[in-house]
Amino acid sequence: QVQLVESGGGLVQAGGSLRLSCAASGRIVNINDMKWYRQAPGKQRELVAVISRGGSTNYADSVQGRFSISRENAKNTVYLQMNSLKPEDTAVYYCSMRIADSYYLRDYWGQGTQVTVSS
Repeated sequence: QVQLVESGGGLVQAGGSLRLSCAASGRIVNINDMKWYRQAPGKQRELVAVISRGGSTNYADSVQGRFSISRENAKNTVYLQMNSLKPEDTAVYYCSMRIADSYYLRDYWGQGTQVTVSS
């Protein structure tokens, strides 16, 4: 069984920074894409950033230049460094990984971590 555990959310003032982490554990053969999503109250979940196994990255236009996604394959961990935070970044942030376990290739999700940016 595979589990994703997130950490690093919290309350920060506008202009501040936070770093989110998401670690996968369990029967993992390999991990392909790692992603961060977010969902604000009353809004649909949106893709924030994605990093491939080889390290290629893509970002939503709204966070380009402020957020940075990275990964440590040896630790099955993905990070999201968030700088110059804005009130509109307030949301629950979820990590997702496409993981090959002993039998399947499927997407796994973290439990979500709250990020609140005050003005």
